[in-house]
Amino acid sequence: MTTHAPAPPVPLYGPEHAANPQRSWDLLRQQGPVGIGEIDPQTLVYVVTDPRTALTLLQDTQTWSKDSRHWMHHVPTDSPVRPNVEWRHSLFYTDGPEHADLRRVITDSLALLDSRHVRDVTLRFADTLLQRFAHTGEADLVGQYAQQLPPMILNALFGGLDEQAPQLHATLAALMSTDLAAKAEGEKELGAYLNALIGTKMAQRGEDLTSWFIDHPNQLSPENVGEQIVINVGAAFPTLTGLITSALVRLLSDTRFRGTLTTGTLTIEAAIDEALWNDPPLAMYSLHFPRVDVDLNGTFIRAGSPVMVSYAAANTCPHANPSNGGHRSGIKAHLSFAAGPHSCPARKIALLMAATAIERLVSYLPDIQLAVPREQLTYHPGPFYRLLTTLPCRFTPLAPEARGATPWTRTTAPLRPAAGRPPVSA
Repeated sequence: MTTHAPAPPVPLYGPEHAANPQRSWDLLRQQGPVGIGEIDPQTLVYVVTDPRTALTLLQDTQTWSKDSRHWMHHVPTDSPVRPNVEWRHSLFYTDGPEHADLRRVITDSLALLDSRHVRDVTLRFADTLLQRFAHTGEADLVGQYAQQLPPMILNALFGGLDEQAPQLHATLAALMSTDLAAKAEGEKELGAYLNALIGTKMAQRGEDLTSWFIDHPNQLSPENVGEQIVINVGAAFPTLTGLITSALVRLLSDTRFRGTLTTGTLTIEAAIDEALWNDPPLAMYSLHFPRVDVDLNGTFIRAGSPVMVSYAAANTCPHANPSNGGHRSGIKAHLSFAAGPHSCPARKIALLMAATAIERLVSYLPDIQLAVPREQLTYHPGPFYRLLTTLPCRFTPLAPEARGATPWTRTTAPLRPAAGRPPVSA
């Protein structure tokens, strides 16, 4: 076990980390498979950077707990990281049978989603956004596309009306802000959104996730239904935004992809896989606490100490990753969706939404390209997410009279709304 004095903690926030996170991961690796990181001033956590060590932790529910309540006094109430680590009654922070019951509500309900419906919804809202800027010849694909699209899709899948999507988008953006007043307003707006949504579905069910949460045999209370919506929507918003833009950066800047950009989803899936391997939108998470003192691959960790997994560091660990000539399109063993009992239950649906959103964009605007060199792109400075601030692009404008066109016909025929469909069981 490690007996020498611990190395100085590695700051995992701020502009230097945002500009070069690999430097941070390398500094952590110098401490061993488990290093000490600082996620906010004076808020320290152990960080796992080795994939095998990460799997040992993620798959061992006997030794490790997800309950963060005993640790919260170490995190200032005004810390920007507190919302990401504060306990909620959700599958993120519960253990054992309680976690299994909550997770089953999520997995059973997601299994009822027809993938064709998810794709139709994604295409419908992608076209809505594309038609807003396709005639201009330029766009910021973060603010005008990738950041707006997930709330529109999620709102629809949870049974909200289309006109509620802007409220959800504004609410989620406020919750991601480092401005405490904006966060507080976001919490207030989120409560209003949930009350309206759940109240509507309690009165009349629909073919949507909220209704399925309510009717699930595990019998969640309305408050618990709200918690599960919060955790699902809150997790999906930044990660989908980041995955779409990270994959687009590769498609639009890497010559390996540019030559075959119009050949279909195989190229898009390869770009998504590379993004997940090398630059996952959720760079670090999986907060765990050992129930007893533990030796984690040579590092002694006291019971109750916070331990997180850096998916980005584990994926890029220099001695652990297979590759195929620079491409990893056939390899799905990255940790970007975590692993074990707490792995992301929405992996399949998230990948479908991201691939569909990217496919529609590059089909609609086939000559789209970055408006600045890739090296000039900048990222938000937080410790958990790897998110671009902007993604400026340019393309040949569509004629104004073609704004309502589909990308396939360039006619002005309106898009047909997604048809109703029966749920598909698991």
